[in-house]
Formats: sequence, C-alpha cells, structure tokens
Amino acid sequence: MISDQQLKQLIEAAIFAAEQPVTVEQLLGGVLANFSLNRPRVRQVLEALQHDYQDRGIELVEVASGYRFQTRPELGPALVHMWPERAPRYSAALLETLALIAWRQPVTRGEIEAVRGVSVSTQIMKTLQERGWVKVVGHKEVPGRPALYATTKAFLDYFSLTSISDLPALTQERPALVELDTVNEQADLLTDTRERDAEEENEA
Repeated sequence: MISDQQLKQLIEAAIFAAEQPVTVEQLLGGVLANFSLNRPRVRQVLEALQHDYQDRGIELVEVASGYRFQTRPELGPALVHMWPERAPRYSAALLETLALIAWRQPVTRGEIEAVRGVSVSTQIMKTLQERGWVKVVGHKEVPGRPALYATTKAFLDYFSLTSISDLPALTQERPALVELDTVNEQADLLTDTRERDAEEENEA
C-alpha cells in the first residue's frame, strides 16, 4: 500500500528523471507496476502536482507524448542568457511551410506551393523531416501520387501541445486551396502586364 504523499513523490520523481515525456500507461507499467493503481488515481495525482507547481518557475505540462516538467514560457527571455549557443533560427519560408502543413494536413507539397504562391524548396522539406516535425503519411491518389505530409508528436511536444486541435489557427475557417493552374495563370498575367507597361514606357 502506498500513501497519497508517497505516490505523488514517486510520480514526481519519475517524470523529473525521465528524458522524454511520460504517459500514464508508462507510469502504471513501470515505476507503479508493483502497486494496485488505476488511471483515474494516477491522473488525480498528476492534476494535484500541476496545482502544486502553478506558482513555481517550472510547471508540469501534458504534451502529445505524455507529461513533462518544463520552465515557464514567460521566463524564456531571461533564461536564454544561461546558454552561450543560440537556438537555431529558421527562415520565414520554413515556418510558413510548417504552419501550412499543421493547418491543412495531410497536404502535398504542390498544395502548399499553391497557397504560398511560391515554390517550396527541397531543403525546407528535408529540414522539417530531419527536425522530426513533419513526416510522410501517405500519397495522394492523383497522377504522380505526390507525398502527403503531416506533423508529428515531436512537433506537438516542441510547441507544448497535446493535439493539433490546440492550434489557435484551427479554430478559424480554413481557406480553400488554390489550384496550381490558377496560380500559374495569375503569375503569367502579372508578367504580361509588366511587359506591356514596360513597352508603353519605351514608346513614350
């Protein structure tokens, strides 16, 4: 038999010592395996721990892969000075591509390009996959069978989300995808207009 206080301490220690987020199932099958406990009891203790840390510099949060301790986001600007090496900076194009994948998933590279109006470089897609934020989840049944991309649990964990529905953008109506042919036609029309304007200026 384990007391409530001992159970809280054991769960707290297990999550603190873990290198990755810990799920309720992992707790029950691991550090709590020798005790007759159920999911509701463990979740109750986790909620109590979250309450205990609500006014502390660190917090217990639930992300897609489980529970973990992390520093509070508002303390980030001050804590960043503890590490001389800067975190990697990502281009606006990469972040826009990532946002579109999260927003429209599963989505093809061509559909991303249709929305952005510019091509998506192979390096961007490679970086997103190497970072573990994006993966291929299938192929669209159209000529060429292009790959369908979606975000991963690593993406959700990195941004402290439990599911993709936690993204604020998903509460808004999703715009319809613009067909690539339409985008190309608009680009050609813009080019023709610029060339015609330039000819008129030369004649003047």
